[in-house]
Amino acid sequence: MKITVKTTVNAPVSEVWTAYTTPADIMQWNAASDDWHTTQSTVDLRVGGSFSSRMEAKDSSFGFDFAGTYTQVVPNKLIEYAFGERTATVEFKQLDNSVEVCVTFDAEQQHSVEQQQQGWQSILNNFARHVHGQP
Repeated sequence: MKITVKTTVNAPVSEVWTAYTTPADIMQWNAASDDWHTTQSTVDLRVGGSFSSRMEAKDSSFGFDFAGTYTQVVPNKLIEYAFGERTATVEFKQLDNSVEVCVTFDAEQQHSVEQQQQGWQSILNNFARHVHGQP
């Protein structure tokens, strides 16, 4: 099953792309809630390149590495990657004065579809706030 989340960002596509793919930026927005954060991020943005983001609870009670391999990269337009047995696609669609970022990913079995959609949407909402310069 595939799940899709979206946001619209009022910025040039090059700025949106950079914020989505730069480790220093990723560490600022990559969290589903205020009690989590990303403490490390690496990006080798090319087909066959890898990425990793260390996500941790701020109280240090739990953490995990979200990591995978890029399978397709079209600058300012598309990123596809595999993480474990799952895949995801990130599309950057230029609108009139904004960019729609659309993430479609394979659902997993541990959490409900609603929980997964809510978590990924929260991360994408944080991303939009980061690009807009809001905390």
